[in-house]
Amino acid sequence: MSTVASSYLKFQEERYEYHTAANGLRIVHCADPTASVDYAGVMVNVGSRDESEDSNGLAHFVEHTIFKGTRRRRSWHISNRMEAVGGELNAYTTKEETVLYTIAPAGNLLRSIDLIGDLVTGSIFPAAELDKERDVVLDEINSYLDSPADAIFDDYDDLLFAGSRLGHNILGDAASISGFTSEVCRRYIEEFYTPGEMVFFYKGSRPCKNVFQAVERSSLGQFIRSGKPRTRIEPPRVAQFDISRDIESHQSHIVTGGRIPGRMSPERYAVSLMTNILGGPGMNSLLNQALRERRGLVYTIDATTALYSDCGVLTIYYGCDGKDVKRCRRVVTDILTGMAEDRMSERRIEMARRQYLGQLIVAGESREQSILAAARGTLLTGRVAEAKEIVEMIEAITAEDIRRVAGYIAPSQCSTLTFRSAQ
Repeated sequence: MSTVASSYLKFQEERYEYHTAANGLRIVHCADPTASVDYAGVMVNVGSRDESEDSNGLAHFVEHTIFKGTRRRRSWHISNRMEAVGGELNAYTTKEETVLYTIAPAGNLLRSIDLIGDLVTGSIFPAAELDKERDVVLDEINSYLDSPADAIFDDYDDLLFAGSRLGHNILGDAASISGFTSEVCRRYIEEFYTPGEMVFFYKGSRPCKNVFQAVERSSLGQFIRSGKPRTRIEPPRVAQFDISRDIESHQSHIVTGGRIPGRMSPERYAVSLMTNILGGPGMNSLLNQALRERRGLVYTIDATTALYSDCGVLTIYYGCDGKDVKRCRRVVTDILTGMAEDRMSERRIEMARRQYLGQLIVAGESREQSILAAARGTLLTGRVAEAKEIVEMIEAITAEDIRRVAGYIAPSQCSTLTFRSAQ
């Protein structure tokens, strides 16, 4: 075992405890005895892909407006509840999950549990508050439209997942948002925010027994909803595409990539390592070295994965001057061809494994992101993957594994969308 692998195992010596409340709510607890800050919240197994055809953006809109009033609290009281003790109340929506959580000084766990429980079980979505928040969400949508570097990913997903609910923008559009009423939002909560499809998570200094008991006694541990079953269907494959659209911008933007296996695939670590080699956060990534360091053609280039329950997508993004688009694309094509056809040396793979494990250690310093990852693991599989498992899977990746998974984004498989500068 490498030194960095041993360091990762030592770094990840966190102990997770699990419990299921009587109503089916799962709880994951991460002990952090010396912590002066608590992280607590719920992760719900619902996102934009679970919306109906006529309700684009509803998951995100509910996440915004769930803070606007409950049977016990008005909007201002909700906004002030955690802030009054120096804490925060946060939320976000993805294509498959919605998260509500608090960050607060240690000693405020009961306050957090009570507030989150009130939001989940007692939100009433006052009409006047919804009208105000509608404008806020529309401003958010417009801000994305004003940013080609963001908007191109939404358009790319629309093309790659055409015919699937995975394809549409999480934020929705003006037409759909205008139809979201208090009743629509309340019905959505009743259908999807159910105990069996939720995980309560906590990271802090409180013992697990205390946390489990506090949740059990709260509204979170006692409410009953049967809800609506998830009907997620793997998106159909679409024909390879290469599409250009003219935009008013000083820079052209390009996304290229393709479908990869989902987050439950045994190949997920090989795909992650391959993506890291190709265009990860390190300045030594193949794409950054080829396009920025050697040729000075781009300011930003990266490769990222989005993994869903039944599929995934790997995308390469870069922005460049319009006159350099063809040259950049040739360089990217050459690199992808090389990865799919040539086997890297064992020394190069070992360096990549060591770098990746080191990055996991650095990323793990974020207590917030580590407990969110633990909640996601518990929601999907019932537990958090142990550090030993992760190290063994990463260290088992071979040069042939990298070559094989690189085939998912070989030039013959890639689809590309270009926002072409009109200047």
